[in-house]
Amino acid sequence: MSGLVEVELKAKVGEVEYVRAELERLAPGVDETYHDTYYDLADETLTARDQELRVRTVTNDAGSRSLLTFKTAPVEEASGSRPEHETELADPAVADTVLKALGAEEVIAFRKLCRNHRFTAERRDVLATLVEVPEIEGTYLEVETLSPDDEVESALTTIRTVLARLGIGDGDLTNETYTGAVAAARQPEGE
Repeated sequence: MSGLVEVELKAKVGEVEYVRAELERLAPGVDETYHDTYYDLADETLTARDQELRVRTVTNDAGSRSLLTFKTAPVEEASGSRPEHETELADPAVADTVLKALGAEEVIAFRKLCRNHRFTAERRDVLATLVEVPEIEGTYLEVETLSPDDEVESALTTIRTVLARLGIGDGDLTNETYTGAVAAARQPEGE
């Protein structure tokens, strides 16, 4: 979907089994593995503008699909919610070739193990995802919805309601990025 804001809050989960059970009550989950590759230009233009360019391949029991995603700078700083432009790819290798030919370089690539739950809350389509990244410690919960830019605050209220139902409070929220955490985990000790 293009031109909408991905409104999302992320939390580090302490009571994983409780949250997992509550999510299953809301909607049966689907296990998926995300293989994410992030790109930037050699001069780090995208990073400087707080933008993201990613190729993601999602695999599950039904097969796989790949997506090219560009996210602009956040429109809501506290949550990091940002406009998202995404399209399906027939072949991620072709996208990689084209991006590199245009001057983009791979910055980081990693795998996310996800259990996705899709449901409706307060008349909004919501995706709640329990996430584990093998290279970093802990389990995370992402709750997101797509929203027009003039409804971001309302969408955040819906997400906070969902989080509260799952026993997640504001103190559990994090702005830590997976890219940053994986990069830190890959640094040799002492650097």
